[in-house]
Amino acid sequence: MAKHRIYEMSFASVYPLYVAKAEKKGRTKAEVDQIISWLTGYGQKELQAQLKKQTDFEAFFAEAPKINPSRALIKGVVCGVRVEDIEEPTMREIRYLDKLIDELAQGKAMDKILRKE
Repeated sequence: MAKHRIYEMSFASVYPLYVAKAEKKGRTKAEVDQIISWLTGYGQKELQAQLKKQTDFEAFFAEAPKINPSRALIKGVVCGVRVEDIEEPTMREIRYLDKLIDELAQGKAMDKILRKE
């Protein structure tokens, strides 16, 4: 089966769209970075390095320092698909991130987004 084309897209090409979506709804780039860090374990320096070297989505998640085990608590629909029903691991990670950014843009509290409750 052919890989989905999003796997080969650079994370750096989509990152500004995540930030723009958040900022359009009154949220901040720092909150987007906090979500990415929570999900993947990338610190600010590592995240900037990934952006600078134009890492594709597949490598971005494969090289993540510490994927958060609490991500399994992320439920809901993104792009018409339930994230918990996505079987392909890389696509599921991408959709987890999409869902968290959606929640941020919808005005959810960071504690709820980061599954602290």
